[in-house]
Amino acid sequence: MRQSSRNRAFTVLGLSVALLIAVFLSPFASSNPDGLDRVSQDYGFDQKAAENPPAHRLPFYSIFEEYALRGVPDAVATPLAGLLGTLATFGIAWSMGKLLVKGDAPAPIDRIPPGDE
Repeated sequence: MRQSSRNRAFTVLGLSVALLIAVFLSPFASSNPDGLDRVSQDYGFDQKAAENPPAHRLPFYSIFEEYALRGVPDAVATPLAGLLGTLATFGIAWSMGKLLVKGDAPAPIDRIPPGDE
């Protein structure tokens, strides 16, 4: 098997496992507050959050509000949000990898020429 075929198979397998986890395990995620939310509640500064932060004015802010989709039942929205988030993360990482690695890597140097030691 060629190296690129092995890399492709590894990538597809990894993405498949990540998608399966995102879709099938996300409905079982804890409904308790995450770490930062919990600390803010414990220390009482959760009430100091801005009423209308600037991020709320962005047009895409409420697409995945509270990790769910508006108007879609939670049983469907949570796995769908996991699926889309995983694909978006993979797409960004893949694109960055393609942009950063251009062409083939230079061939390794087999030996140092005499006198250059």
